[in-house]
Amino acid sequence: MEQRSLFERLGGSEAISAVVDDFVARCAADSRINGKFARTDIPRLKKMLVDQVTAATGGPANYTGRDMKTVHAGMGVTGAQFDALASHLVAALEAAQVKAGHVNPQTQETNQTTASRSPRSNRPAVTQR
Repeated sequence: MEQRSLFERLGGSEAISAVVDDFVARCAADSRINGKFARTDIPRLKKMLVDQVTAATGGPANYTGRDMKTVHAGMGVTGAQFDALASHLVAALEAAQVKAGHVNPQTQETNQTTASRSPRSNRPAVTQR
């Protein structure tokens, strides 16, 4: 039997879009990090995030954006800011009832959705395990 892709197991495009919408709304409401998005084209950000997650999980999108390390270089993101953002991602995934096996905060094997931005190894990661 052929195993379904992580994209399919997550619920496809509609589910990924819903998680991204929730995640971005949570970030926008958080005064610890929302200033980092003050000059961001939010509709473009959402599209890029959906494409990136879709492509990274085996879905039909072609992510054409830069890698996360390049995107965030020079932004001065602190560990506390990253932790706040990561907590919003986990909360959005949990709100969408993504199975715990797909969200593993201890893994060091991450896909491109959580490209290395910090040497800390306890960052949440969406995995294909």
